[in-house]
Amino acid sequence: MGREPGLKRFRLKRLNTLLVFGLVSFLVGLTMPLLASFGARIDQPPLRFSPNLQVFNVAAGLDAFPMNTSSDRLCQAGASLAEQADQLSLSLFHGGSLGQSASILSQAGVTQLAVAPWPTIHPQAVQARVPVLMYHDVLETPQVSFDLLPAQFERQLQELATHGFTIISVDRLIHHLRSGAALPDKPVVLTLDDGYLGHFQYVYPLLQKYRVPALLSVFPDKVDGKIVGRSTLSWEQLKIMAADPLITIASHSLTHPADLRKLDDQQLTLEVKESKRRLEEKLGIPIHYFTYPAGHYDDRIAQAVANQGYIAAFTMRDNGEQFAGASQSLLAIERFGQSNLERLLTQAWGGAQPSGEASPTIPAVSQPPVKSTGFDFHHPITVEKHRLDNQALTLITGGRPVTIHAHTRAQLPEILSGTNAAAAVDGGFFSLKYLNSNVMVGPILSQSTRQFTPGNPVEIARLNNRPLVLITPNQVKFVPFDSNRHNSLAGFYQTLPGVTDGFVAAAWLVKDGQAQPASTFGTLFDFDARRHRAFWGINQAGQPVIGVSHTMIDSIQLGQLLQQSGLQNAVMLDSGASTSLTYQGNSLVGYQPRPVPHVVALLPPEASKGICPLVMAKPPESPSTGNP
Repeated sequence: MGREPGLKRFRLKRLNTLLVFGLVSFLVGLTMPLLASFGARIDQPPLRFSPNLQVFNVAAGLDAFPMNTSSDRLCQAGASLAEQADQLSLSLFHGGSLGQSASILSQAGVTQLAVAPWPTIHPQAVQARVPVLMYHDVLETPQVSFDLLPAQFERQLQELATHGFTIISVDRLIHHLRSGAALPDKPVVLTLDDGYLGHFQYVYPLLQKYRVPALLSVFPDKVDGKIVGRSTLSWEQLKIMAADPLITIASHSLTHPADLRKLDDQQLTLEVKESKRRLEEKLGIPIHYFTYPAGHYDDRIAQAVANQGYIAAFTMRDNGEQFAGASQSLLAIERFGQSNLERLLTQAWGGAQPSGEASPTIPAVSQPPVKSTGFDFHHPITVEKHRLDNQALTLITGGRPVTIHAHTRAQLPEILSGTNAAAAVDGGFFSLKYLNSNVMVGPILSQSTRQFTPGNPVEIARLNNRPLVLITPNQVKFVPFDSNRHNSLAGFYQTLPGVTDGFVAAAWLVKDGQAQPASTFGTLFDFDARRHRAFWGINQAGQPVIGVSHTMIDSIQLGQLLQQSGLQNAVMLDSGASTSLTYQGNSLVGYQPRPVPHVVALLPPEASKGICPLVMAKPPESPSTGNP
């Protein structure tokens, strides 16, 4: 009997030991999936814990227990990321001189982004010779030496074609000057100043006949009839041209003063600001470009133009005319008078070197073109209309990419209402089985809900090898989707730390700068059919691009056209009846598309501070799960 208490103590001690051992074993077993998700090995030395991995504190074993998982912690920036975002959001043009803007970004930052800090000209663009031709009135009875007859203007278009020139849009020129992207062998830009009636009666039909673009600079007081003199366009005629992808409208000030430099600050602001407002109000389009009357400008004038949000401005000079790449900055792009056309026929050069050889009229370039290794989410948002191979495309470039996962299906303007997004294209594929739901095909992560929703495990294996799109505050990654790895928040985060948005797209259209052949589309339904199509990607300057085709097109040809348009990577989004595109609250497709629950949106640089900058009008309703 005397041994009984000791036996009890021994048994109790053994029981406690077993309980502790069992608890430890349970905890080890519980945490093994998490350790496996980190790719850790027991025989490796321990690593310092990274604060970036705090996302895994949301729940134990994210890989083992896929569920609707809050991603709020992804949006809690560390000090270094917050400081970086604040630094990059600084104005890149301020102070008394144009050159000061170049000092805002470090040389390392410029190299990483592979674009020149706005408004400076990219070094690679300086090596090209791109003429910007300037025209004025075209009419049956010329009144001054630089007026042209309609037949003379048409002859110049024919001469350009005969000598192998490619007339490019002003949007493409600005992209070239900003990023250094190569242009066709002999590029040229056409600009027409003042907004004469002949521009509508004679020039516009010829631009349509030869399918070439042009920039038309207009001052509103002339169109309003307040400036008495030569013929003028009406607002109705201007609206017709502004709606055509071939025509880009620029502000030419409000009243066309003889010399902007002679105006005081208040008068100058009125000329630059009010002209932009009036054109945008009357035409319903954004105005990104300014043309100095008579070419007169200085740093104060250029600063005033920059302050009103213009992306670029055009000048002229009486003597010593220069190619666009030799301009002082994007706010002072040089032009040639049309009388110089004959001598330009032998000098223009786009900067490309076919077969590794330099153009015979240009000295060999000692350094290869700069290849973009970074991303640029700080470029202003621009809308560009393309007409290539009888296909019409609209591309919206710039800003910062995010996604919105709405609580139900709706039209894009409705989804963007109340947000700080400026533009959007319809996004990933959604389930047609559940009416008015937001159930997606595949896993989904969005800033709008700040939740990760896994895909249905029974179905997502069919998505393997399609593009998984992952977005962080400063980069985008397109990787083949692996249903065994990527159906959890941990799997997303493993693939791209810092991810805030992710979804599965339909297919690659352009991959690593190469348009994808038919063999890469596998069993994707109707990839070779001619349909309206939506897409998004990253161009060679590292800037996001969203867009749609306005004509019926198959996936292979679309990829080829996007490669020609300078996209480095592009993926196809939900297309056909879902194809949608919106900018500043207006739909850019000419039909009523099918409502969608998911979009890829672009935030303007000024609205992109912080890790998760998307602003919603009200807290979104919780999304439906992938397993209804």
